[in-house]
Amino acid sequence: MIILEPRIRQLLIDDALNTFPDECCGFLFGREERDGTRLVIDILVVDNSKQGDKTRRFEISPLDYMTAEQHALDHDWTLLGIYHSHPKHPAIPSEHDRIAAQPWFSYVIVSVMDPNTIHFRSWVLNEEQQFEEEKIADYQFT
Repeated sequence: MIILEPRIRQLLIDDALNTFPDECCGFLFGREERDGTRLVIDILVVDNSKQGDKTRRFEISPLDYMTAEQHALDHDWTLLGIYHSHPKHPAIPSEHDRIAAQPWFSYVIVSVMDPNTIHFRSWVLNEEQQFEEEKIADYQFT
């Protein structure tokens, strides 16, 4: 399970809407609890470095990966995964997404059908290198 508090959800929505109709992308940081629950504490927005049409694909540059790894170290966080948007498409990973995916990472997809119709889904690779949906929960303040 991955937990996205309202502030994080809003940051993801803002990036997706600001980048629309292109795909946005970035990194998810936080911590993993003993029970395997991942709590997202912060994100790092990066530029979609895909050459050409960015409405259907995203790429993250190697330099941005190194920056993200350093960002996690600087804050004593774990790099939990990557997020990206699917403009006018469901939040279901494509075959391209699966091939580029890394084991262990969470992949949050923000589907933006229009500014008022936004959905979130998260995915992780299983042992057969196929995506399985990961439950997204809201952070409950106690």
